[in-house]
Amino acid sequence: MAFDVSSSKSPFNASTERVERVLCFTAHPDDIDFGAAGTIAAWTAAGVQVSYCIMTDGDAGGFDPVDRERIIELRAEEQRHAASLVGVQDIHYLHERDGYLEPTHEVIRRVVELIRRIRPQIVLTMHPERNWDRIQKSHPDHLAAGEAVTRAIYPAVENPFAYPELAEAGLEAYKLPWLWFISSPGSLENHFVDVTDHVDSKLAAIRIHASQHPDVAHMERVVRNNLIANGGRAGFPEGRSAEAFHVVAVNGNSTIAGF
Repeated sequence: MAFDVSSSKSPFNASTERVERVLCFTAHPDDIDFGAAGTIAAWTAAGVQVSYCIMTDGDAGGFDPVDRERIIELRAEEQRHAASLVGVQDIHYLHERDGYLEPTHEVIRRVVELIRRIRPQIVLTMHPERNWDRIQKSHPDHLAAGEAVTRAIYPAVENPFAYPELAEAGLEAYKLPWLWFISSPGSLENHFVDVTDHVDSKLAAIRIHASQHPDVAHMERVVRNNLIANGGRAGFPEGRSAEAFHVVAVNGNSTIAGF
């Protein structure tokens, strides 16, 4: 189906692109809800199939010592519930250790495998470049997630000779059209999605991650203010809310094989 997420600065022209499947890779449970839950709610409302891959179990997260023994189970429960609020049921885990994620060839191979299996039009992940304006966006696991996914997308996903065991298992090479980044340095953000109608769903999903929020009221104020500021940067009408992305065309009219 076609889904309109256009903005004036964007390289992504949804009027001519068909978006049927989106695959999101993030480092920890809750990353996707902070970064893109409004856009995801809009996608699923329009009939787009969205899948998540959480690369670590989030086992080093949280604030309450009481939660330590069941933190992995707790965060998985939170992510399942939060995902359901924005229309997502398909969740995968790589089960890497929180704080130890690296773009190793084993991690990259597993990313390639999932992309080839789902064959999305958009892969969304965390940015591999450090954001000096807000260092919290650049947790080492965030950077590693972005680097691993970027390396997987080019050239491995589309190279029939990369990880040949995947092709032998029936997972053929695939040319991904679009790569979307969250947690990007502001200077690189080039696409804004109006999520005004989905702010409440986004905040509801974030609130589910209760183990990660020592001050829910402050969190909500910051998120709302950031969304409105993004809307202003996008040039949307006053008071509109937006999520911001760095969108990269991987395979399109401007690209040719191998370049």
